[in-house]
Amino acid sequence: MTERSSLLSLSRRRLLITTSAVAAAALLVSATGFTPAQAADTPKDGGDITFLIDSLGDSWIPNNSAISSFQGHIWGHVTDKLLYVDAEGKVSPWLAERWEQNDNATEFTLYLKNGVTFSDGAPLDAAAVVANLDIWYAGRKNEGINPIGLFPKTYDRAEAVDASTVKVFFKKPTLGFIPTLGYHGSILISPKSIGQPASEQADLSKTAGSGPYVVESWKEGDHVTLVKRKDYNWGPAAVGHTGPAFLDSITYKLVSEPSIRVASVQSGQADVAYNASPQELKSLKEEGFTIATPRYLGFVNGWAVNTKIAPYDDVKVRQALQTGINRQEIIDTVYTPDWKLPTSFIQSNVPGATDHGALLAYHPDKAEKLLDEAGWVKGADGIRVKDGKPLTLTLHSNPYLATSKSVDELISQQLGKLGWKVNIRAYDVVTYGEKVKYGGPAIPTYEVTRSFIDAGTVAGILTNANNGENWFALDDRDTTLNGLRDKIAGAGSAEERNPLLDTLQEYVLDQGYFIPRTQIVQRIYVQSPTLKGEVYNGVAYASYYTAFIAD
Repeated sequence: MTERSSLLSLSRRRLLITTSAVAAAALLVSATGFTPAQAADTPKDGGDITFLIDSLGDSWIPNNSAISSFQGHIWGHVTDKLLYVDAEGKVSPWLAERWEQNDNATEFTLYLKNGVTFSDGAPLDAAAVVANLDIWYAGRKNEGINPIGLFPKTYDRAEAVDASTVKVFFKKPTLGFIPTLGYHGSILISPKSIGQPASEQADLSKTAGSGPYVVESWKEGDHVTLVKRKDYNWGPAAVGHTGPAFLDSITYKLVSEPSIRVASVQSGQADVAYNASPQELKSLKEEGFTIATPRYLGFVNGWAVNTKIAPYDDVKVRQALQTGINRQEIIDTVYTPDWKLPTSFIQSNVPGATDHGALLAYHPDKAEKLLDEAGWVKGADGIRVKDGKPLTLTLHSNPYLATSKSVDELISQQLGKLGWKVNIRAYDVVTYGEKVKYGGPAIPTYEVTRSFIDAGTVAGILTNANNGENWFALDDRDTTLNGLRDKIAGAGSAEERNPLLDTLQEYVLDQGYFIPRTQIVQRIYVQSPTLKGEVYNGVAYASYYTAFIAD
């Protein structure tokens, strides 16, 4: 792709690379969340910030890139959503001021806020919402525009009742529809942008959203600069502000080395460093920098196990893997107390999550017994063998999680004591996406770092129903799992669905289909103490719409 702008010029400060640390204020500012009442300073207009990030991904096609751990930061400022979901999964109005649903959750009516426009001047009306719903569901696969993965597969159609009212129809009960409208993939873009071919959509400067910022310039592999939209007046009430943003601009600058990102914030040459090493956080807090480690709503960090690859087609081997991992040692060694032990395969802050931590307790003796029963015998070198083949596990470290390889290395030591021979492979983001897939023929475990908004979508993801992702390569072989999936999908109320979700979580963990490692903190922020007022939403993205620079 050709360059879209001239080389970045930072108007407020020139980005200098330094490794020296500058002591800041002694006061520790902790920012794992924000409400207007928590702001010690009064917001004021003006100022520019620089956010140092380790990647900007490989495509700006909205459907393909809005769920990226990196590009989601930009889309969260350039676009809006119909509903807002906070860090505890609470859903509140945004561009949809209110909504209704029928008794069996197959029909929904959305009532839109009036006067909202996209940055290309088009109205964000019912017709625009219908166009977005259609592209989220179907994409245009022949052009390389994918559907949004977690958008309900039961979608039938949407109709514009009038300019500010949309009626949405589903083929089956779909309780998860409303919260999914706050998912970070569910971004609203103008009908003109939707109508563009993929090659045009891949040009970030040609995509119009309705968000508080617009793209001023971008250069692939280097930076994206956003400037505030002065006529913006429809922010979500939940964040305590609805008018234009306070900051004039946000520049996302690509700096691949974590230590340089952090050192630049320490020296005052940048405002935010993304994905710092967890081991640095304690000292950075002591220096007075704001540290945020928000948990998102979604799956914990762990492995989806491919049940078609031997020996992981054997439930006893999977159960040995489940009980043979010392998760507390992972937190004590790789992370900090900001990280939490998993209690299920979904994060504990997700509505509908239940505690099955007993199934995840470290029991090496039990793991050894299970492997013995499965016929795996330890050799003189400590590696277990069956039918002349060693007990092996190949791990593919997830490049979207900076600590993934360190966790893999520690787990390889833990499993090595039980008789596994563990191999670790690490790829960059692009290569990983090409080579490592759920259920791939050479992928015994796929590391998950995946967000979602509504727990009811989970059962469909795990299986192959309605084009689900079939994470465990079970196809239709597990009738118990499929039965739970269908009952969850057919539930017409949360009261009916929650006990089924509890049973699903227990069953998946007991069968060793999903091997949790820790609750996930995928997004780590190190921030200047003068930058205040940011908000972390349900998928742990920092929004600087409410942020400002304090005196």
